[in-house]
Amino acid sequence: MMSIFTKIISGEIPSYKVAETDDFYAFLDINPNAPGHTLCVPKVEVNKLFDLEEDIYTRLMQFSRQVALCLREEVTCKRIGMSVIGLEVPHVHVHLIPLRDMEDMRFNNKVTLENTEMQELADKIQERFNNSYK
Repeated sequence: MMSIFTKIISGEIPSYKVAETDDFYAFLDINPNAPGHTLCVPKVEVNKLFDLEEDIYTRLMQFSRQVALCLREEVTCKRIGMSVIGLEVPHVHVHLIPLRDMEDMRFNNKVTLENTEMQELADKIQERFNNSYK
């Protein structure tokens, strides 16, 4: 059975895409800890991070870094936090969370953004990614 992330990647479920390559996809979390909370996922559906082939694991981290660099230019924050938990969706995903303080890293504190705010932010990050991705 396809994961929700595979359905997002295929376009079956809409998302606020911020970056995409042949092998990876990044989109805004619809239940974010902070504005700009982004998920980076490999297009190959693998449940556990350390079950990824080493090359894909390394490239996922490189992709996540590139997205984080773009994200920090578009969202006011002290730094970008990263978390890989993976219990809620059986598809490897990296959380990139703009941090103003440590509370932004807690998954029980959520913020609400309007659809237009989400789309505007996604568009800005995607434009920056498309202009900087090598």
